[in-house]
Amino acid sequence: MNRATGALVEIIVLGIWLGAALFFVAVVAPAVFAALPTRALAGAIVGRVLPVLFYTGAVAGLVVMLVEWRVSPRTPVTGRIVAGFVTVVSCAIAQFGIAPRIAAIRAQIGGSLDSLPAGDARRVAFGRLHGLTVAWLGIAAFAALIALALAVRAQRREL
Repeated sequence: MNRATGALVEIIVLGIWLGAALFFVAVVAPAVFAALPTRALAGAIVGRVLPVLFYTGAVAGLVVMLVEWRVSPRTPVTGRIVAGFVTVVSCAIAQFGIAPRIAAIRAQIGGSLDSLPAGDARRVAFGRLHGLTVAWLGIAAFAALIALALAVRAQRREL
């Protein structure tokens, strides 16, 4: 695989993942919460989609790293490798570090989060963890966007 082909692979993989992430955040999640009769049902659907987004984000970051190592074996670290690594780590933290804690809180509650008083410790913890998940997804997307921009720049140089 040459540099131009490697950059193209990265552009395609990152473009697909960033498009999916943006579509989910901007269209799917708001539509689900607006259309379904309860926030609990909407949250259940979103909770089933997020792992797919996090796993595929981690895979996209790994693809970037592997392609870079393959096409630039003499260069130990590139900006795209760092951005790919940040994407992988961010998605992994959200999926394996935060999501299980959110699931545990949901199991403790047993019903709707909205049935709890605003100051309930479980509701507060859920809100904090939800915010962290959103933040880690944002970090992953930003890192992927940087990797995409660097891949586009590299592609243009090689052509």
